[in-house]
Amino acid sequence: MPLCDESELVARLRTGDHAAYERLFRTHAGAMMSVARRFFGATDAAEAVQDAFVSAFRAMPAFDGAAKLGTWLHRITVNACLLKLRARKRSRLVPLEGDAPTAGAGGDTALSQAETCARVREGVEQLPEAYRTVIRLRDLEGLSTEETAVQLGTNCGAVKTRLHRARQALKTILEPQFANAV
Repeated sequence: MPLCDESELVARLRTGDHAAYERLFRTHAGAMMSVARRFFGATDAAEAVQDAFVSAFRAMPAFDGAAKLGTWLHRITVNACLLKLRARKRSRLVPLEGDAPTAGAGGDTALSQAETCARVREGVEQLPEAYRTVIRLRDLEGLSTEETAVQLGTNCGAVKTRLHRARQALKTILEPQFANAV
């Protein structure tokens, strides 16, 4: 497919042009995979991106062009990841107290980096969805306040307030866990 501008690509996508869909995939799959990896690491990222592309292809007739195609795909990818996380949360098993891991034989209670990451991820999952989303966008994906506001459909002041409240809530969740680990 010869090079074309974004509006021409969108027009071709709306007509079901297979070459246009291939170009869309080749152009944006890498960025979408990066977003998904921030949510899942390498485990479920590919599946989330596949779900996001399917959603994007289905929603293409409704794409109004108000946002850039990459921004629209980013939002779809974030939504696909959030759906996958919600499904995982519903099916998650909670270990019984007797099944909880114990400190090593030497009595060392210092947390490894993997344990710390796991506890933080669990803490983020306990937050309300609005807080989880803003933390993922700003802290995990590294979006600016302005970019986060666009993704959330709000203004920068609301993003800053929500992010502050989300971090405070996460701190409240994590402090008891880390106080016991020292």
